[in-house]
Amino acid sequence: MKNIGIPKREKSCLVVIDVQEKFRPVIHEFDEVVENISKLVKSFQILKVPVIVTEQNPEKLGKTVPEISEVIENNESINKMHFSCCGEKTFSDKIKASGAKDIILCGVETHVCVLKTALDLLKDDYNVYVVCDAVSSRKKFDTKIAIKRLRQSGVFLNTVESIIFQLMDSAGTDEFREIIRVVK
Repeated sequence: MKNIGIPKREKSCLVVIDVQEKFRPVIHEFDEVVENISKLVKSFQILKVPVIVTEQNPEKLGKTVPEISEVIENNESINKMHFSCCGEKTFSDKIKASGAKDIILCGVETHVCVLKTALDLLKDDYNVYVVCDAVSSRKKFDTKIAIKRLRQSGVFLNTVESIIFQLMDSAGTDEFREIIRVVK
């Protein structure tokens, strides 16, 4: 059966890549991206979908911004030095342990760590989804080109609300009512 890009909730995992304090003043539309990632994290936790957070060289770039770290239930992150999250054994182990095949990515920078992670996950036969309104780079143009590159490689592109509602079966549930309060 052809994969048309609808993630399966029980086989999904959200990865929040490097949304750290040092990036705040330099990333294009950083506050909007952080707000959207916060919605994703809250919604995925309601849906009981695993969330993995990475931090690129946190000694130099700081910790994950509080708007995100404070809403994450287990609030532990994976420190990394590689651009691709897949370069860190801890990350790969967590993905495998989650049983996920549908990996949903958000964070910064789109053209560096998000792109490299997506490509490596594709090589490892995962279905990869990038939430386009929850990624950014220092330059808007870099994000634009990275998204085109992701599409060329077979990554499924989504928005925050689109990916959240794809993971739910229907309206009228307690989960739906909770998530509506998060996304609106």
